[in-house]
Amino acid sequence: MEHLGSCLCKGIEFKVIGDFETFFLCHCSYCRKDTGSAHAANLFSTTAQLEWIKREVEIKIFQLHKSNHVKAFCSNCGSALPNLQMEGKLLVVPAGSLDTELEKRPNAHIFTSNKASWDESLEEIKSFERFPE
Repeated sequence: MEHLGSCLCKGIEFKVIGDFETFFLCHCSYCRKDTGSAHAANLFSTTAQLEWIKREVEIKIFQLHKSNHVKAFCSNCGSALPNLQMEGKLLVVPAGSLDTELEKRPNAHIFTSNKASWDESLEEIKSFERFPE
């Protein structure tokens, strides 16, 4: 399996060769804070290989002090990017950074005890295909 991805400004492009073992929607307070959303959507692999295709801008790595929380991002547009964790043994790929279609569905919601109070029954609210007028 091969997946292509990029940041929002397209200054960074990458390829992931191999399969993802798990796909988690993480509701921990760290993931909510660094995504600005209800949860992070990350793919995990211990076997896939990451290849940087285009690196016109710098990739920044942030590790939260005294934690295992790591975020890689484009220094130009701020988009989340793949990173290696656990001394290079674990590849973490933000699902939204992929440009190719992803057939894998999330395996689970994790850290739901930290779920945002407004993240309930979202399927019941109105839905629009575009920005509402």
